[in-house]
Amino acid sequence: MSDQIKAVAIRICDLREISGMSQQEVAEKSGVPLEEYQAYEEGAKDFSFSHLFNIATTLGVDISDLLTGESPKLKGYILTRAGKGLAFERRKAYQYQHLAYNFRNKKAEPFIVTVDYAPDETRVAHSHEGQEFDYVLDGHMKIVLDGNEVFLGPGDSLYYDSSIPHAMYALEKDAHFIAVVIK
Repeated sequence: MSDQIKAVAIRICDLREISGMSQQEVAEKSGVPLEEYQAYEEGAKDFSFSHLFNIATTLGVDISDLLTGESPKLKGYILTRAGKGLAFERRKAYQYQHLAYNFRNKKAEPFIVTVDYAPDETRVAHSHEGQEFDYVLDGHMKIVLDGNEVFLGPGDSLYYDSSIPHAMYALEKDAHFIAVVIK
């Protein structure tokens, strides 16, 4: 596994131990199967964004704490220039760029997400606490929400309960969209 995955795994383990919770407790509260959670802590498995988001919430930290090892410091406002958000990949088919990673006490997590075009790939649906707003910037995509298919093009948006299992597919070429996860 990559050095970034190993560093996140160490942070999760350390924060869990500091909190006094067992692996079982964090796994249950985060909605992650225990074996999968243990693989995350060992750095043996890459994280899905939804699981990482849920683990951060369970541990009472910002997702930026897990990704960077630093707590957000800014308040009032944060300016993120084009292409300068915190980039990370959580799964092979999705690339994220966090647009407000260093703003503290966020009520929402804004991202630009790239969904790779992979016509023959079946994706595992994920869920996380809160609600989500997705706005397509470029390309066309299909979002599967608990088995229902929703098709979106540039300028289309979708707002939904993100505890509903969901997966995104790019159609024809890679798709780019703004995702705002509301806690």
